[in-house]
Amino acid sequence: MSDLLARVDASTSAVRSHSDLEPRVGIVLGTGLGALADMIDVDAAIPYGELPGFPVPTVETHSGRLLLGALDGTPVAVMQGRFHRYEGYSLQEVTFPIRVLARLGAKTLVVSNISGGMNPLWKVGELVLIDDHINLLGDSPLIGPNVDELGPRFPDMSEPYDVALQERAMEAALDMGIRLNRGVYVAVPGPALETRAEYRMLRAMGADVVGMSTVPEVIVARHMSMRVLGLSIITDACLPDALEPADVSRIIEAATSAEPHLTRLIERVVGQL
Repeated sequence: MSDLLARVDASTSAVRSHSDLEPRVGIVLGTGLGALADMIDVDAAIPYGELPGFPVPTVETHSGRLLLGALDGTPVAVMQGRFHRYEGYSLQEVTFPIRVLARLGAKTLVVSNISGGMNPLWKVGELVLIDDHINLLGDSPLIGPNVDELGPRFPDMSEPYDVALQERAMEAALDMGIRLNRGVYVAVPGPALETRAEYRMLRAMGADVVGMSTVPEVIVARHMSMRVLGLSIITDACLPDALEPADVSRIIEAATSAEPHLTRLIERVVGQL
């Protein structure tokens, strides 16, 4: 047995010592997006520090707990807080919990995040359905020896975000009166935000929104044959010709204001799975 597989199975066993619930869906809650946890009928809440192999978040808005329970009747495992490369973790460490979610039984992964909006037609506070992504992290969580028990050496990425789940989300948003844009997310290392020239470059590459997470998690989820739904909240306008200094408090405020729409949408889609 490989070292990675052994560590994943050890962490999976630790989770199961708290609950025998088998999640159908794994959910990753990003910066400032913890309110969905209040909508879960919780069976167990496990601090990351009690799970071998799980890093500990250093971003203060990330609670650092794994919740097992039900969301609108669907069994789920919810990560309250994620990890980033800029915190000093390797991408293998960043994505370790995704492998545990899959080994617990989750066949679908829902990832959420906040992002900077580069599409001039979209506004702060609007939601984005991620249709594709660009990895500019300069690394991949799959680098190194492949563990065949976890996935193939060369996983296909022609459809990283499941089209059927996207259509379901679009239909739910339309029914609920929630504006849902659809576009491309680009992941950058951070933690410094981008310059005007960098925003121009990213936009020219075809990206609509930019952030510092999500892509490694999606790569690993696809490596383990999980279906993926990605949703983002635009929290600041990144238009190079009208760029204003970044204010983290305003970014968190924008995320908090839009979060009810995101949580309602996720609840509706997950409840149908």
